[in-house]
Amino acid sequence: MNELLEPGMIVRHPAAPDWGPGQVQSRIGDRITVNFAEAGKQMIDGSRVQLELIDFDEE
Repeated sequence: MNELLEPGMIVRHPAAPDWGPGQVQSRIGDRITVNFAEAGKQMIDGSRVQLELIDFDEE
């Protein structure tokens, strides 16, 4: 799933729901930079964490 992420997409970190939704800033290989509402900018190792895409049409 992470390989489909592009800047601007909104995601959730499955192990840190308190971070809130985050907007993907960049993805270079397995390194994904996300700006989360409650945790700020975080570098995520996509080989270890599968971010969850938020589809606002479903909510």
